[in-house]
Amino acid sequence: MTANPGTRLRGLAVALTVLPLAVACHGGDGGSGGLRADGMLGTVDSGSTVVITTDNGVRLRPADGRSVSVDGDVGAHWSHRDDMEVLDLSCDEQDRAGRPCPRMPTVEVPDDVRVTVTARNAGVDVVGIAAALDVTTVNGDVTVARSGRDDAAVRLTTRNGSVRATTVAADRLSGVTSNGDVVLTCATAASRVTGRTTNGSVDVTVPDDAPAYRVTATTRNGRPRIAVPTRSTGDGPTMTLSTVNGDVAAHRE
Repeated sequence: MTANPGTRLRGLAVALTVLPLAVACHGGDGGSGGLRADGMLGTVDSGSTVVITTDNGVRLRPADGRSVSVDGDVGAHWSHRDDMEVLDLSCDEQDRAGRPCPRMPTVEVPDDVRVTVTARNAGVDVVGIAAALDVTTVNGDVTVARSGRDDAAVRLTTRNGSVRATTVAADRLSGVTSNGDVVLTCATAASRVTGRTTNGSVDVTVPDDAPAYRVTATTRNGRPRIAVPTRSTGDGPTMTLSTVNGDVAAHRE
């Protein structure tokens, strides 16, 4: 699936609002713009990288049309840097309407892109995004459902929070935290699965028809429970599960 939304630049004729962002933002790195009245930001070509940064959390949902958009009156800064489309949702104290900054604004993102999210002091919630994902937060949970692509990487990272991913497609799937649980349910048989925490449990579910994995499962104060086909040598998919204080488990649907 592909999505090619539209944008506009200040000072350009209305007729140019449907030009791709790659054109609208060119003319030097750092070209930027804000929200239109309808919350639309800009087009994103298939295979492009969308980077979202925020001082709080964010919800990602699939775009109905061909534009990245942000809900409500969230202050947003949209720029083009080094072949990446960057959405900055940083909010010092209040949104554009003078209200307290929203903790979890919703951003709609087209499919078939690469999405990188950097948040802090809140969670990141992703539902229905068919894209490569690299999601990081601090002091919050990362939750993902019905997302990813079976030919792409999905990396989910937090500190002081849990990682919970259900029905996630990925070629390489990683869930990492320091204080919290890691729960990964794979919609496809990823070639590499990593689940790592320090204080919490790790639980991975793979499809019933998944091939044998070379599994490394370690815990210091807990129990390993591995109920998937395994192998000790040869090429093929790998699974690495580790914690210090908690159980590690792998099983099939």
